[in-house]
Parts: sequence; C-alpha cells; structure tokens
Amino acid sequence: MFRSAALAADSTPRPPTSLDEAQRTANDAAGWVEQNWSVWLGNGLRIILILVIAVAMRSLIRRGITQLIARMNRTTHHFDGTALGSLLVNAERRRQRSEAIGSVLRSVASFLIMGTAALTVLSVLKINLAPLLASAGVAGVAIGFGARNLVTDFLSGVFMILEDQYGVGDEIDAGVATGTVIEVGLRVTKLRGPNGAIWYVRNGEVKRIGNLSQGWSMAEVDVSLRYDEDLDRAREIIASAGQDMAKAAPWDEKIWEPVEVMGLDSVSLDSVVVRVQAKTAPGEASGVERELRWRIKQALDTAGIRMGVVQAADAAPAADPTATVAAPSALGNPASPQSMATAPIPPGPVLGK
Repeated sequence: MFRSAALAADSTPRPPTSLDEAQRTANDAAGWVEQNWSVWLGNGLRIILILVIAVAMRSLIRRGITQLIARMNRTTHHFDGTALGSLLVNAERRRQRSEAIGSVLRSVASFLIMGTAALTVLSVLKINLAPLLASAGVAGVAIGFGARNLVTDFLSGVFMILEDQYGVGDEIDAGVATGTVIEVGLRVTKLRGPNGAIWYVRNGEVKRIGNLSQGWSMAEVDVSLRYDEDLDRAREIIASAGQDMAKAAPWDEKIWEPVEVMGLDSVSLDSVVVRVQAKTAPGEASGVERELRWRIKQALDTAGIRMGVVQAADAAPAADPTATVAAPSALGNPASPQSMATAPIPPGPVLGK
C-alpha cells in the first residue's frame, strides 16, 4: 500500500526545482517554436493561396458557364416569329434545356475544383491520403449500390437533355405515360396528360420515347360514308374543303402541305372509310384534325352526301304483296275429288212408325 502511494507521488508532475531548470525549459519551448514557425507560416500561406485560387477559379468558371447559357438563350429570340423559328424548338424548351445543362456543368466544375483543393490542403498538412481515398472509394461503391435508382435517373436525365430527346411543349409517348411535357428535370419529367392529370415520370423508368412534336406532325381524318354514295364526287368535295381550309387563317401557317385524300381505308357491307391526311406544324395535328372534320362534315351535308352506315330501316326491302296470299289448294275447287271427299253426307229418308 505504501509502495503504490509512493509510486503515485513520483508520477505526479512536480514544479521545477530551480530557476535554471525553468529557464532551460522555456528556452527549449521558444527554440522549438522558433524552429517550426516558418513551417507553420509557409503551410498556412500555402493553404490560404490554395483556397483563394480554388474559389477564384470556381467563381470564374461558373460565371463563364452562366454567360454562355444566357447567350444561347438570347440567340433564340432572333428567330421568334420567323419561318425558321417555327422549325426550331420553342424558347421555353430551349431555356429549360440550357438551364439544366448549365446546372450540371456548374455542379461538376464546383465538385472538381473544390475536391482538388481539399485534397491539396490535406497533402500540405502531411495527412496520408491513401486510407482516405480507399474509404471514399468503398463509400462510393456502397452509395452507388444503395442509390442505384437515383443514379440511373440522374444519368438518364443528363443524356436526355444533352441529346435533346424532348423538351417543354413536346407531346411525347413515354410508354408509362403520354402527354405534353411541362418540365424537364435531371431526375423527373413532368407530363400533362390528355385529361389534365400531371404525371411525374422518373427518367430511369423511360425505356422508349415517342416524340410527336419534332420536325412535323401528320393529321389524319377518317370519313365514314355509306357504301352506295358516289366516291368520285365525295373525293372532290373533301379535297375542296381541305383546300379552302389550307388557305384560311390561321390554318395556312399550321398546314404545311396540301390536304390529300389518300383513298379507301376500309370497306364493309354497309359503309366505306376514306382516309384524309395533311402534314402540319409540330404539335398542331390535333387542332387541324378537329377543324378538318368540321369542314368536311359541313361540305358533305351541303352536297347531300350521307355519312355513316346504312340504317336498318333504309336497308329493309319492300314488302311482298303476295306474302299474305295463301298457297293454292285443291280444296278451293268444289269439283275436285278432294272437295267431294270432304263434302258432308246428305241426310237419308225419314222412316215412319
């Protein structure tokens, strides 16, 4: 017990026993500081310089990307309202696409610059980066497996935007949903469905894209006529209605080629279907189809050409006047043997009592 107490007393720090020892200790500390202060100062200045360069490079690169995107957006306004502008993507679509690309580029630039600066600072501080990089690699693999759907959505969105597969205002068929694109993001695309519903489609879920608004659209109208109508006359009337429509505003800008009567699309026992087509501006096919049906219906009604199928009342044949007449019979002739055989037996003589 006394031995452990003595050892504990020896292990406790004791003040310097003399002024010379205290002075020697202070001189050693001052010498150590004097010996290393230049290293500290040099490392501090290097770290500050690295951070200043990284922040300046990040600011310049992000500003350059922003100006480039703004210049891309300004060039589209010069074509608005021109014939070339109708062939190009609309301003909102191009703006969102350029903004998405700019956001991706700014994020990548910030990650690369600040990540490189952080690794450089750690190397200045004499920190071994090998375990850190190995741990970061393992963590990246784990995060990649755990959030693979998120990574898939992000990468799919990047390539969709870079390849300009669709944009705001386009009518697309994404397989899982169909509608008009109202917003394009790196992870989710918003669609406005035909019934007004908003569909949020993950970019990674899209396996195929059918864009109905790029280049030009095709308006198709099927006209059902009765089988006994004059098809040549109906062709002339339908073609005339299409020509009148193509000359009237605003359809003269939406219809790019003359309305064509393609011919019979189908033939049945009670009706025939005539196919009518017209090449239109992108996204204008549905409106052209509705107006074309309206005009064709009015023109056919004015010409007296009946549409639809033959009704049952119209198709019924006239009644046969002999249908109610009984078939001839041998019993109708009283002199025939059949009539004689069926004559009643005359009564015999009355016998008296």
